[in-house]
Amino acid sequence: MDKKVLAVANHTGETRAASAQLVQDRDELTAVREELLDKISANGNLPALGSSVSRVVQMASSDDEAVRSLANFIMSDVGLTQKILRLANSVNHRTHAPNSAVTTVSKAIFLLGFETVKTCALGMLLVDRMPGTRASGVRNELLQSLSASMFGRELARRSLHKDAEEAAIAALFKNIGQLLVAAHDHSLYAEINALARDGMPLARAAHQVIGTSFETLSETVMSAWEMPDSIIQSLAPLSGGTLRVARNRQEWIQQVAAFSSAAAKLLAEPEHAGGASALVARFGAALNIDQAKLDQMLASVAEETSALAGQLKLSPVAKVEQNAAKPEASALWRQLEGEDGSIMGLPAEFLLQTADEDDPGQNLARHASGKPINARDLLLTGVQDVTEMMASGRCKPNDLVMLVLETIYRGMGFRFATVCLKDVKTNQFRARISLGENNTALQAGFGFSANVTRDLFHLAMSNDVDLLISDATDPKICDLIPGWHRSLLPDTRSFIVLPLVVQKKPIGFFYADRTVTAMEGVPPDEAAMIKTLKGQVVAALSPR
Repeated sequence: MDKKVLAVANHTGETRAASAQLVQDRDELTAVREELLDKISANGNLPALGSSVSRVVQMASSDDEAVRSLANFIMSDVGLTQKILRLANSVNHRTHAPNSAVTTVSKAIFLLGFETVKTCALGMLLVDRMPGTRASGVRNELLQSLSASMFGRELARRSLHKDAEEAAIAALFKNIGQLLVAAHDHSLYAEINALARDGMPLARAAHQVIGTSFETLSETVMSAWEMPDSIIQSLAPLSGGTLRVARNRQEWIQQVAAFSSAAAKLLAEPEHAGGASALVARFGAALNIDQAKLDQMLASVAEETSALAGQLKLSPVAKVEQNAAKPEASALWRQLEGEDGSIMGLPAEFLLQTADEDDPGQNLARHASGKPINARDLLLTGVQDVTEMMASGRCKPNDLVMLVLETIYRGMGFRFATVCLKDVKTNQFRARISLGENNTALQAGFGFSANVTRDLFHLAMSNDVDLLISDATDPKICDLIPGWHRSLLPDTRSFIVLPLVVQKKPIGFFYADRTVTAMEGVPPDEAAMIKTLKGQVVAALSPR
């Protein structure tokens, strides 16, 4: 055979073999990617997590109902409530009187700020509902997310952009792709990271192992969660080199998310030489950050992340000294944990408490009715909190009403609590805010005509008398309970009605109940504080 013909034949054969290999490789990657997506889709927790995340993300601080909605959401989850209260009482966040514990979510939101609590709640949801949190890879990615969100929040505070706080949420979810891979297939996660440690760009490593980028995986999941487009778009990678000042809000959020993620990695691995200076060189002009500002942020975020990690039972991050990133402080949790999350020689000072005996408002001693033994202390704290909120000059009536309702609900251990206000247009009293068991459904049915009739509610409002009913089965009481209440709450055995009367006109009332009789009653000192709480609301609602 002619040598030229033979050479062409050999080349053709090599080309076909190479093409066949490419097809095979592509098919194998497709299979790996589809198997990974199947594992993620099969996780029953993720749809619920996505629904919760989407609901919290869409709460806007500019909305008058925002605090109520966020407080309601947090209090619907006992574990989340405890974590937020622990955070509010931590040394890092305690800006109020040092001997005064925060016992209500409403007060926590008032002290920490709506956006801080919102972002922390999102981080806590990720930690609580993401599978495999005992594996070091998942824990590392969760800590990365929490740290990034705090860097995002720091930059949002300095920004003039409208709704700049969204950048903190974008930063929180910047590495959701890595987190999902770590949680659902550790071997793939380890393989990608091994290639990245050998010098391969992370995006290329992800493509080589799972056939897609982390950003594309993130976009798929975030779209399924119905997250805002502005957050999904912020996950896209930026162009290389030094960045310029953003042309619009969307580009700025994208820059903040990228910076926050990179800064969080630097916080976890400060041994990388030149990491801080490289970060300033790339993002400094765009985000107005110099070395001094970065050092300050690294120190404050390290402290905040350690505090939050403690609340969530995650390992603490290494502290970063200002102006000096010491190699021996790097990646503390990786040095101490095995792949299964086991502790290896952890120093005693880093061990986390597992008991909740120090949780504010979580005294387990209760009467048979469910009322806390320390009800008086909880009510007194509530009175002090309301006084502080009113004196601040930045108190909204809705926030104040929510705080009082939560104080009564938690302080007295009620099953259900609500605030009813008069609707002039419909001439009805309707529940506006509610807490407790099945509160959404009960709130929807809790209402009655404002036309005066002879029942407990109208009698209480007409005479401006606070009613504390310890046994609703008493015949004298039964005759005064209206039919709508018996139908809606047939199992109620004890309840209170606290009228709100402004300038001799009834505008509504507080209501709270239990399904058991409260034989211990309400002592005079507790009754006085309940009346004080109600009086503070009346004073706030009265025209000046």
